[in-house]
Parts: sequence; structure tokens; C-alpha cells
Amino acid sequence: MSIPQPNAMSPLERRATFSIAGIFSTRMLGLFMIFPVFALFAEEEFSNITGLQIGLAMGIYGLTQAFLQIPYGMLSDKYGRKPLIIVGMFVFMLGSIICALASSIEMMIIGRAIQGMGAVAAVLMASVGDLVTEQFRLRAMSIVGLTIGLSFTLSLMAGPILASWFGVRGIFWAIALLAVIGMVVTWLGVPQIKNQVFQREAQTDVGQFKEILQNKQLLRLDMGVFILHAILTAMFVVVPLTLRDSAGLVVMDHWHVYLPVMLLSFALMVPFIIQAESRGRMKPVFVGAVLTLALSQLGFLFFGQSFWSLFALLLIFFTAFNLLEASLPSLVVKLSPADKKGTASGVYSTSQFLGAAVGGVLGGYFYQHYGYNGVFAFTALIGFMWFVAAMSMQKPLPLSIASVAIGVVQPEDVALLEQKMLAFDGVYEAVIRADEQRAYFKVDRQIINEAGLIQYIEQSR
Repeated sequence: MSIPQPNAMSPLERRATFSIAGIFSTRMLGLFMIFPVFALFAEEEFSNITGLQIGLAMGIYGLTQAFLQIPYGMLSDKYGRKPLIIVGMFVFMLGSIICALASSIEMMIIGRAIQGMGAVAAVLMASVGDLVTEQFRLRAMSIVGLTIGLSFTLSLMAGPILASWFGVRGIFWAIALLAVIGMVVTWLGVPQIKNQVFQREAQTDVGQFKEILQNKQLLRLDMGVFILHAILTAMFVVVPLTLRDSAGLVVMDHWHVYLPVMLLSFALMVPFIIQAESRGRMKPVFVGAVLTLALSQLGFLFFGQSFWSLFALLLIFFTAFNLLEASLPSLVVKLSPADKKGTASGVYSTSQFLGAAVGGVLGGYFYQHYGYNGVFAFTALIGFMWFVAAMSMQKPLPLSIASVAIGVVQPEDVALLEQKMLAFDGVYEAVIRADEQRAYFKVDRQIINEAGLIQYIEQSR
């Protein structure tokens, strides 16, 4: 007889979800609040600065984040999640203080690199897996993802306002304070993890790298998120300067553009999300968003010379950007092997951060040598490269990944039990990990009755 499942998260699960979402928010705000103002600040603050140095300072956090997020996750398996999160937030705080005190662009670059070394994203996601039961894990991940998106939006608005009140150095002091708040939330808010286990759906298994890196569909998504964040970082090397020079806005008024742009872009992307997820039109919506992203860069190149043209182009860009930012993780899940979601997500996240680093460097290089138009020519080119690659992606099925504990399974029984699971309506892939006593599935949640699936597994043993 199956045990009835609860309909709502427990208080401990809610506490864990919102605490982790809050920690994510402090990092997102800290990393992105400087984007709308840094180029203006750097040109005024540091003498003989080059565009390449501006871009490097903006994007270098992505390089250190990319290389350290997987080692952080592995260390957290050994030493515990909360200690590693606190260490990461302390490193993030240290980097922020160095940026606040920087007397040269070189010192600023070092500070930003150290900020990125507080690479706790993978540890935070593993903590969700440890603290939230499988039934509500997808909901918890969605709450964390929503918080990340809102934090990015808030950072674009808060950066110019804080810069006008306290200066850009004041922003870095505020970021250091956010890191302290993140440490306090970790210590007091995140519940103690008593049964920490390796979460194959949330953590990276280095033994799976080869297979994931040979998966052309996943590589296409990794390339996509690389280009998406390369475009974002490269753009913000020059967008604040363009708003000043072409739209005549002082820095404290830049939020007048970002606030309505971000709010309208979220509203405009909702119908497309519905079309993609609920009506099975993911590929055309996704490819259309990539094309729109690339065309917006051509728009900046040829038409971004007035307030209203910049406003319209930023609105088009962020509608496409937010749609792609929401769709790409969903596509990673749909196209990942059932028992390799964590590794696929780890490679995807690494590609995202590397894209930010490369975008900052190349955006700065093209600004230094070719001006604003050089940057937008570069971002348009890589945007169209992505569009060409996206057109050949396979049509994704509306699948999710789930897993259930199945108890002891003898190795000789694995293949037969997998075949029986695949016979259940709505199951598209089944992988049994006898060493973990778990089964991993690719399922269509619009078809499958999960309670019935669990009962079916029990009867099939």
C-alpha cells in the first residue's frame, strides 16, 4: 500500500527554499548592480584606461566562477554544504571590499576575479536537493529560478540609483554588506543538512563529462548560453555610455529606462512562454527569440542614436533575452539523459560564465579599437551564428526528469526492470542505478500519474 503524499511543502522545506533563494539574490545583485554604471565610473575614475580593461573588469568574474563552481560542489560533498557556502560568501565579500578600495583598474580587475571565486551556485542547488523532498524539488527550483530573474532585474535598476546616492564605490560596499547578509542567512536560515547525499539531478559527476560533451543537442544549448551572456556583457561595456551620449541621460536617470524596459519585457515574454511550454511550440519560439536577439544588435548598430530608439531596442533585446534565459534551462532538462541532468546543468552553467568572461574581454577590445559600432557588430555576428545553429536543433518533447527510490536491485535484473518501466504510459527513458538504489526517468508530466508509476514499480519487482 502506497503512503499518501503531502500536498504542500513542510515548514522546513519552505524555510530552506526561501533561504537559498535569498542567498542567490545577494550574489546576483552583487555581480550585476555594477553593469549599468561601471563603464561610466571607470572612465571617470581611472586615468589612461582602455576599453579592454573595462571589459575585463566586467567579465572576469565569469572566468573564476566557471573554473571553481564544480570544485566547490565536490568540496561540499566532503566538508558539508553550509561551510562551503559561508566560505564562498566570505570570498565574495573580500572581492567586493577590494573593488571598493581599488585605486587602479588592475586592482579592480583582481577584486572582480575574487568576487567570482565565491562560486557557490552549484552548492546552493545541491542544498535544495538535500533539503527538499523529491515531490516538491521542481517547485523549489522554480522559486529559486524566479528569484534569480527578479534579482537581475532589480540589479539593473538599483545600480544607477545607488551610484547617484553613494557612488560606484558605495555600490561595492553595499555588495560586501549583501555578502555578510548571505552568510547570516546561511548560518541561521538554511536548515542543517543531516542526510547529505550526492544529488545526481543537481550535482556534477565528472565521470559523465565525456558523454555530455559528445551530446550535440546539449552542446548546441551550451553554445547558446555562452553567446547569450557574451552578448549581454559586451553590450553593457557600451550601453551606459550610449545612454549618456546618445540619449543625454545622466547616470542617476538610467533607471528610468531600465525599470519600464524590464517590466514590459517580462509581460511581453509571457505569451511566448505559454506558446512554447503549453502548446508544444518550443522550437519555433526559441529560434524566433534567437533571431530577434541578433536583429536587436543590428538595430543598436544602425538606429541607436536617440532616447526612444534606444528604449525600443532595449525592450526588444530584453524580451528576447528573458525568454531565452527562461527557455534554455528547460531545454537542458528536456534533452539531458535521465541520470545525467546534474552534469549537463554543470556544463551549461560553466558555459554561461565563460560566455560572460569572453563577452567582457571582446566587448572591451572592440570598443577600444572600433567604438560603439564595433561592439554591436560583434554581438550581431555571434547572435546570427547562434541563430544558424539553433535552426538545426531537434524538436524537444515536453519532458521532465524524475527519480524514485527502488530499494535493492540485483545487477542481472536491471535491464528487465528498465523495460517494464518504459512500458508505463508517459515514460520515455528509464535508467536504474543499482548502486544508488534509484531509478531515473524522462517523463511527460501531462500524461504520467506518478503515484501510479511508483505503485507499478513496486508491483513489477
